[in-house]
Order: sequence, then C-alpha cells, then structure tokens
Amino acid sequence: MSSVKTLRTLALTAFVFAFVVVAIGAYTRLTDAGLGCPDWPTCYNHLTVPESKAAINQAEKAYPNSPVHVIKAWTEMTHRYVASILGLLIFVLAIVAIRSRYKTKISLWLPLTLIILVVFQALLGKWTVTMKLLPLVVMGHLLGGFTLLSLLWLLYMRASEYMGAKPLNLSYLKPWATIALIIIAIQIALGGWTSANYAALVCPNFPYCISHEFFPAFAFTQAFNVFGHNAITDHYAVQVTIQMTHRIGALITATYLGLLAIALLLKKYNPGLRKIGLVMLIFLSLQVLLGIMNVILLLPLSIALLHNLVAAILLLSVVTLNYYIRAADY
Repeated sequence: MSSVKTLRTLALTAFVFAFVVVAIGAYTRLTDAGLGCPDWPTCYNHLTVPESKAAINQAEKAYPNSPVHVIKAWTEMTHRYVASILGLLIFVLAIVAIRSRYKTKISLWLPLTLIILVVFQALLGKWTVTMKLLPLVVMGHLLGGFTLLSLLWLLYMRASEYMGAKPLNLSYLKPWATIALIIIAIQIALGGWTSANYAALVCPNFPYCISHEFFPAFAFTQAFNVFGHNAITDHYAVQVTIQMTHRIGALITATYLGLLAIALLLKKYNPGLRKIGLVMLIFLSLQVLLGIMNVILLLPLSIALLHNLVAAILLLSVVTLNYYIRAADY
C-alpha cells in the first residue's frame, strides 16, 4: 500500500473515531455522567468500573463523596477508552502525514496541530474531572473535539485531493465562507456554554422564553463570566440570558447559513458548490427543527444528542466549503 493511500485510510479511520468520540462525549454530558468516575485516568483507582459489592464498598470508602453509579461510570470510561484509541490513531496518522508530506503537499502545520490538540484534549478531559465540570473546561473540551473532527476531515480531503483544484476563480466567496465558519464556531460555543451551565431547560416556551417575554430576566455580565468557578444551576436571570443568547445566535446562524446555502444552490455552473449548498441547507433545516423540538419536548436525550451531531455535520459542511473554495490555492 502506498504512503498516500495509507495516509488516506488512516485519516478516514481517525475521522470516524473522532465522530464517535464526539457522539459519546455528547451522550456523557447529556446524561450527566462526566463525573461518573471521580478520578482520572482511573475510575475509583480501577482501570475498569468497580462492579462487585466488595469493589464498590472499597471505592466508596476511598471516595466517600462520590457514590458509585455503575452505568454513569461505564459511560465515562467508554468515552475515555475510545478517546485513547483516537489519540493513538492521531499520533500514527501525524507521523505518516509528516513522512509523506512531499507526495501529498500537506502542510506540516496540519499534523503538528493535530498532535498538540490531542494532547491538550487529554488535559481538558482530566481537568473536566479534577475541576468538577468547570464550565470553561467543559466548553473547551467540546470545542476541542469539534476542532479535531474538522482538522481530521480537512486532512482526509487533502490526502484524497477532494474535489480537486477548480479552473474557476472562487476567491470572491472566501470572505463569505470565512464568516460562515466564524458564525457557526461561535454558535457551537454558545451551545456548549448553555449545556455546561444547565441552561437548556430554563425557558420552556418557543420562541419566547416564558409567557410572551423574550428576556424575563437579564444578567449578561454574569452569564458570560467564563472564568467563573462553578456551573450556574440556581441563578434564573443568568441561565435565561445564556439560553436566549443561544437562541439569538441560532437565528443569526440560520439566517446567514441559509442565505449562503441558497446562493450556492444558484451556482448552476458549479456542481460542487451546489452539492455543498444542498447539504448545508438540509442539515441547517434539520438543526433548527431539532433545536425547537428540544424546547417543546423538554430536552429528550435522543433529540439533544442528534442536535449535537447535526451541529458537527453542519460545521463539516462549512469546513468543506472553505476547503473547496481555497483548493486551487494549494
């Protein structure tokens, strides 16, 4: 097998694993299993979850403030196991990418960034536990996972010469695609901040927060104090501000990406752009629907999990658009 083909296979495998890690991470967060194991990297000083009566008694003596919840502990440990496999894959992938960079013309910054990011993600995973779900760390861990996923997808496209260089000059679309990437990154961060501060259910109505008020309470400065020490679980005004800011962000994101997707669909001379526009529009529409359903149905696990995964797919479509527009520059 050629080094280029090996790189492509490894990149795709790592990308799939990263998507699985994002899914398990979202499930862990949504089921409140992030502290299923009170220590790191072990679980109650075990490599697996203590399940026997004797092992549970011993674990609870060692951690008297953290009673053993076997299901939550296994959820957390499964996340750690799969993330560890992903980390090893990324290290191997980075080595292959560096060795074959002259054949693939892949910039050295991409594999090196992947290595740095996967190490930082491991630290964030540790801090998530040791700092007891500090919101800034939880949101950072989420953003790091989405960034890893995006970079692996970018590496796969580069290794596959995905869609190739275009004869047409698409540079006029660069600023619009860049703005789309910035907007969706901010919106994903707002979603992570909402989840980390348990603000998803504070507003039971849609589009209003409660009754016919958008902001029945307001505390912007406190709501976005990212260096706060604890998740905000009992401050109504703060949680309302976080939730409604996320909704306003969703409106801005849906409007901008929707108009951009429609504009791409009108590019009849370029099937590649039309395909990306169609994918963006489909998943954007699905994401808006899932967001509304989360509110109306009071955050059912399946819908909330899909909301996270569709956000990842929507981000990847915007990453693909940026790559496609800039492919001729490589």
